[in-house]
Amino acid sequence: MWGLAARRSLGRQFGWLWAAYAVSAYGSGLGFGALPLVAVLVLHASPAQVSALSAVGPAVGALIALPLGPWVEFHRKRPVMIAMDLARFAVMLTIPVAYALGRLTFVQLLVVSAVVAAAKIAFNAASGTYLKALVRPDDLLVANARFESTTWSSIAIGPPLGGAAVGLFGPVTTVVADALSYLFSALGITAIPGREEHPRRTGKHRVRTGELLDGWRHLLTHPGLRALYLNQLLVGGLIMATEPLLAVLMLGELDFPPWQYGLAFAAPCVGGLIGSRLAPRVVARYGQHRILRTVGTLRAVWLIGLAFVQPGIAGLTTVIAVELAIIISMSLYNPVLATYRLEHTPKDRTARTLSAWSISSSASIAILSALGGLLAEATSPRTALTIAGLLILASPLLLPRRPGPGAVPDPEPATAHAADAEKGTTHDYHRT
Repeated sequence: MWGLAARRSLGRQFGWLWAAYAVSAYGSGLGFGALPLVAVLVLHASPAQVSALSAVGPAVGALIALPLGPWVEFHRKRPVMIAMDLARFAVMLTIPVAYALGRLTFVQLLVVSAVVAAAKIAFNAASGTYLKALVRPDDLLVANARFESTTWSSIAIGPPLGGAAVGLFGPVTTVVADALSYLFSALGITAIPGREEHPRRTGKHRVRTGELLDGWRHLLTHPGLRALYLNQLLVGGLIMATEPLLAVLMLGELDFPPWQYGLAFAAPCVGGLIGSRLAPRVVARYGQHRILRTVGTLRAVWLIGLAFVQPGIAGLTTVIAVELAIIISMSLYNPVLATYRLEHTPKDRTARTLSAWSISSSASIAILSALGGLLAEATSPRTALTIAGLLILASPLLLPRRPGPGAVPDPEPATAHAADAEKGTTHDYHRT
């Protein structure tokens, strides 16, 4: 039954939303690492400046996005998504224009990075809320799995093509492609048929100071979400912190050629298609809580393998195998987590909760990446990778251990529960 559910149409409105997401995702895949690349090739930026571009821009963007959560909450979501896409299109387009005029500066790259980061947080908050209203509750996992598979396929295909485009047409080529993808995404969202109801406020029209923290308040007072939220901050931050460390280790100390380094990250993304397609089936078979616990634990055990990378083909194989295991686990876990988060968040607080989650994730990645860089500077990249791999092994302790009291029954596994009951078996399909 879940095989048929995964293949069935979720409606014309979802089709347009998915198409818009795919265009944006593939554009971002082509433009992966475009700003640091422009900083190095055009402005001859120092390593410290490139690190600042990767950390400061998203951090400032997260601060800008802080008041956007309540604003998104109480406005129609489609206009918000269109506005955020157009904002990213406009600000990204300033880079090739300034480059053509010979006026491009590092400060401009920082500003663009911050605006793009803030717009991304607001867009994701609006799109998650809109998706919840667009599809039926029992289709949420299928929809999230489709988004997840699109993300990983864009990462697998986009960066190699983007690298080739830069070599053929110049350093700002992928920036233009990324900018245009946001424009086409906005057009796709505009084409979604139907009229969206305007959210109603029960209080004053002006955003109150307390509403800025309502998203975090919900995350930290809901037992299941609190555990998953803290776990995700640690796991996501540590995994992302290892990327620059691995780059230094492979390209610097171990002398891997750039094409092998790119292959080590592109090839395992095929695992994202595997995990995302498995998500609805395994949840139907084993239940949401068991998948969050089991796969949440599995995704933490592989990272330590990066500390044992050696030169040559054996080392390249090790990186690909470790990254493949991590990506399969993440792509299976992420849509289940996204579905749980939407199901356990009230309709009038969804945008603020998703915004708070994104802001915290950006801050966690920035902090742990900075700490990883300092540790690598004081010791070595391999030592920093080892410590990150050991720390992440403790992350399953933050996962919810059992479904909490009063948990809502899971609509997807309920069907599987009935089938299992006929066979004389039982599964716990209640929510955490």
